[in-house]
Amino acid sequence: MEVRVNGVTVELEKGESLLQAAERAGFKVPTLCHHPAVPAQGSCRVCMVEEEGSGRLLTACDTPAREGMSILLDTERVLEARRYALRLIFSGHPVHCEVCEAANDCRLRELAAEMGLSGRELPLSQDFRPVMDANPFYHRDLSKCISCGLCVRACQEIQGVGNYEMLGRGPHARPGTVLDTHLEASVCEFCGLCASLCPVGALFQRPYLHRGAEERRVTTICPYCGVGCSLVLKVRGNRIVGVEAGVEGSVNGWSLCVKGRYGLDFVDHPDRLRKPLLRKDGELVEAEWEEALGYVASRLAEIRERHGPDSIAFLASAKATNEENYLLQKFARAVVGTNNVDHCARL
Repeated sequence: MEVRVNGVTVELEKGESLLQAAERAGFKVPTLCHHPAVPAQGSCRVCMVEEEGSGRLLTACDTPAREGMSILLDTERVLEARRYALRLIFSGHPVHCEVCEAANDCRLRELAAEMGLSGRELPLSQDFRPVMDANPFYHRDLSKCISCGLCVRACQEIQGVGNYEMLGRGPHARPGTVLDTHLEASVCEFCGLCASLCPVGALFQRPYLHRGAEERRVTTICPYCGVGCSLVLKVRGNRIVGVEAGVEGSVNGWSLCVKGRYGLDFVDHPDRLRKPLLRKDGELVEAEWEEALGYVASRLAEIRERHGPDSIAFLASAKATNEENYLLQKFARAVVGTNNVDHCARL
């Protein structure tokens, strides 16, 4: 079907939204509660557009397009509706950006700057809440929550855990666990999807606090299990300052487990081995690779000669590539002559 966006005609499939129509036409529509990982809900009202002819204001993210529709994105009514929605959100949101962990990565602050708002056009009316949870992965500062519901929908519809639900009503609505317990006492798996989707500083990830803003992004594969999840590493000065998912065509989509999202500290850890170690005179000392590999080869040959090939076993690693694991088992069977091969992911 055909839809017109600011005079540009685009082709859409049945069920696609006005937001998708605008994006396909090359226009940007501001959003807060929308994310491609979860179904649209239209709770923040920031993505308003105007239907040409009827003059109706519609939320673009959750309004299905119809054949022959024509929408306008930047009329004065649309811009004022978006500004007013932001004013209402800010009336219950503290503008303490200088001490907010998400200040440089806050979608709300970004939209306010784009629309020329200070965030204090309406009086502040808010029930301040303490920072919750003592787990090592992320905290909840629900004083900054804008009730967009992204964390609830992500946990329920993407992860399938259902740890979060919306508690309270109206301006007092907020995400919480069953019986409003701390996260460490709930069924939370600490996958971090909710924190990665939060558009403000209500959920912030502890492992990456105070590491600075990213300078570049690197797409790679998670080094843990054999699933092969794709990661987007946020890098600053050759140091990882954050991890995201969402690589197009990846096996994991927007999801990651707790190890994939928060377990990469070993990359820069000061205790990480930089060279192989050999035991000499009862102590482990650094050695060059040629020396270490030569020692391993001589010891394997010696053990095989004395006790036979089946006295040797090989344990492959999920942190290695499939090709490296293939070569290891090939070395075990074809060179050493043993079938004693296993893999850490099976154990």
